[in-house]
Amino acid sequence: MSEGMTVTRITHSCHLIQIGDTTVLTDPWFSERAFYHPGEPVACAVADLPRLDAVLISHHHYDHCDLDAFRGYRDKAVPMLVAGPVAAKAESAGFTSVRALEPWQTATVAGLTVTAVPAKHAVYEVTFVISGGGRSVYFAADSLVVPEMRTLPDRFGQFDVALLPVNGLRIRPQFNKQIVMNAEEAAQLTAVLKPRLTVPHHYAFTGGAVGDRLITKGDRDPGHFVSAVRQLAPDSAVRVLQPGEPVHFSADARVG
Repeated sequence: MSEGMTVTRITHSCHLIQIGDTTVLTDPWFSERAFYHPGEPVACAVADLPRLDAVLISHHHYDHCDLDAFRGYRDKAVPMLVAGPVAAKAESAGFTSVRALEPWQTATVAGLTVTAVPAKHAVYEVTFVISGGGRSVYFAADSLVVPEMRTLPDRFGQFDVALLPVNGLRIRPQFNKQIVMNAEEAAQLTAVLKPRLTVPHHYAFTGGAVGDRLITKGDRDPGHFVSAVRQLAPDSAVRVLQPGEPVHFSADARVG
C-alpha cells in the first residue's frame, strides 16, 4: 500500500510535498522585491514551516531561490538538492548539506529518491521527480517543455501529481522571447504524462505596473490551462490550489 501524501501550495512554484512522514519544499519564495511580486498571498513565513527533510531548488532566479529569506530557516543542515549554479549561493547562505544534481542524477533523502530532469529556461535549470513510499511527483519549476520530459512515463511510470508552470512568461526587451511553458503546452505535456492529478503553478506572478508593461508578459489566469486540459487531455484531473490549500492522497488511493 502506498503512503499517504499531501501537496500544499505555498505560493508561485513553492510547494510542500509530504509523503508519509517525509516533507520536501520546492523552490522557496517568501519575500518580495522590485519587479518580483507573487501576485497572491504567501501561505506561511519561513519561521512557520514544518521540519523539512529536503529542499529542492531548480535554478537561481530570486522567485525560485529566495535564499535571503530562507536563510532564516532554523536547520542549516537540511539537505538541499539544487541546480549547479545554486550550490555556492546556498552555501553562502549558511546551508551545510548542499548537493548539485545534473540531469538524470539522483539522490536519496529520508527514504525518497530525487531525480533531476532536463529543463530549459532563461538560465540553467533542472526540474525534479520525487518518488518513494509508492508515490511519485513531477515538479516542473518554470521550464519550457523539452523532449526529455516526454520520456518520463517510460522512466518513472504514472505520476500521482504533476506540478506544471502555465503562464508562458515572455521577456519584452528580448523581442518577447518565451521562457516558460504556456497553458496549451502544459496541457499537451499533461496528455503525455497522464498523472492522476495536475496542479498548475507559476501564473499569479507580476512585475508590478512598470515591470508588467516594460519587462515581462505572462498569462495570469490558470483557467486557461484548465480549459486546455479539457480539450487536449480530457481524461486528466486538474486542481487549481490557492496558497495554503492542500490536496491529500490517502493510503487507499483516494484524492481528497
